[in-house]
Amino acid sequence: MSEIFFCPCPRGLEPLLAEELQACGASRVDMTHGGVASEGDWAYAYRVNLESRIATRMLWKVGFTRYRSEEEIYRLANAVTWARHFDTINTIRINVTAIKSPLKSLNFVTLRIKDGLCDHFRTIKGGRPTVDTVSPDMRIHAFLTEDTCTLYLDTSGEPLYKRGFKRAKVEAPLKENLAAGILKLSGWQPGQTLLDPMCGSGTFLIEAAQMALDIAPGLGRTFAFEKFRHFDAELWQSLRRAAQQRQRKEPELAIFGADIDPQQIRVAEANLDAAGLAGKVELLICDVLDLEAPDDAGVLVTNPPYGVRLSSGDELHAWYPKLGDALKRGFAGWNAYFLTADLEMAKLIGLKASKRTPLMNGDLDCRVFEFKLVAGQNRGQH
Repeated sequence: MSEIFFCPCPRGLEPLLAEELQACGASRVDMTHGGVASEGDWAYAYRVNLESRIATRMLWKVGFTRYRSEEEIYRLANAVTWARHFDTINTIRINVTAIKSPLKSLNFVTLRIKDGLCDHFRTIKGGRPTVDTVSPDMRIHAFLTEDTCTLYLDTSGEPLYKRGFKRAKVEAPLKENLAAGILKLSGWQPGQTLLDPMCGSGTFLIEAAQMALDIAPGLGRTFAFEKFRHFDAELWQSLRRAAQQRQRKEPELAIFGADIDPQQIRVAEANLDAAGLAGKVELLICDVLDLEAPDDAGVLVTNPPYGVRLSSGDELHAWYPKLGDALKRGFAGWNAYFLTADLEMAKLIGLKASKRTPLMNGDLDCRVFEFKLVAGQNRGQH
């Protein structure tokens, strides 16, 4: 039986997510700002959680109504057959988001949804689940428009960009699904040489290595759907086995990372090791301005410092022309991709951007600038 799902993702990556969902067997996809709605059976839902590199989570639509007051939302929450999906021993958390809702308090809406759900359980089971806002078994998501309320049960649990290994804690990391999306936007293919010259904690490197070795991103973790009452353990194990069997075994990859900060290289090494990728990626302590290209051609992809994290704007703006010179001098034949929230970068680097893709990195309005580096490239303002 076909179910309706919604997968949010970083803004700007919706077309890539739609492709992923179709590859996982969606019977219908429908893109909207910030995500993709789709239809499919439970094998499809399990596969998306296991395989998607770009989705933030996978939400299962369980209720819908038009509303004018909180009372109608309570009635919707009370009418959903929650007790068929999970039990009173499971903890819950309710998240409400709204666009143009006329209701005064989203906190009160959240409370009424909880009341409706708990009253349903009391009627059916004689007890109710407890709320756990930190690490719940079941996350219920409500989305309100001006006059509609849709209820979803989260099949994923922790966000899908949490790949299941414990990362070293660093400031302002790039989310894994955004990194994977940028790698796909760049057109990089496993087998091509890849370099992140300002690799920080190594997110681009890990995502690229997992792609190169065909490692399903969800293999190392658990999901909320495993606690659903209708969970099909046999089907899930068969999907996991198939994913494990198709992994490629390669001693090392044409993937390279560098950073000027030795501590960042240590963090990247620790993260690669935690992801089971120790020794697969070559790391180097080096200033990007002094870096030699590891191959005659390849893809350079990076998330450079842009004021928010490391340097002042003035320092950065003096540094960009030096970066442009270093790329022109040492990376002819390469394609370079920079994710930045500093929209002055393309003008100051002195290279002509052949493409600029708008993306959201959390709350930051960013661009991915593409520079095709050819021998003897003319520097020009634009």
